[in-house]
Amino acid sequence: MSKQQPDKYKKNLLIALRNHAGLITPACNEVGISRQQYYYYLKHDKEFKEAVEDIHEETIDFVESKLLEKIEQGSERSILFFMKYRGKKRGYTDTIDITSNGETINTVSNINIKVVEPKNDK
Repeated sequence: MSKQQPDKYKKNLLIALRNHAGLITPACNEVGISRQQYYYYLKHDKEFKEAVEDIHEETIDFVESKLLEKIEQGSERSILFFMKYRGKKRGYTDTIDITSNGETINTVSNINIKVVEPKNDK
């Protein structure tokens, strides 16, 4: 494979990735290369990797814009989804965040658990 060919594949692959919202398999199929070759380019070509990361960010921006459109339309599910991930600090979550003075507890030694057996009143 000449130097021109990998550059051509990379250029076409980036176009295909954009067209397929960053999905690797359809992009590779369109260009005619294997997923392994894609990962080789990703690992060994810094510029290619940066371009792929940009495509992923563009895809996230696009999807986020669609979510915001649904929120504007009053979609309760979309509103709750957004608040669950973006409104955690305001209490919109279904998980419990155990913290100490605003810091996450990282060691088990900070936690005291007491097991209480139920009384058997027979």
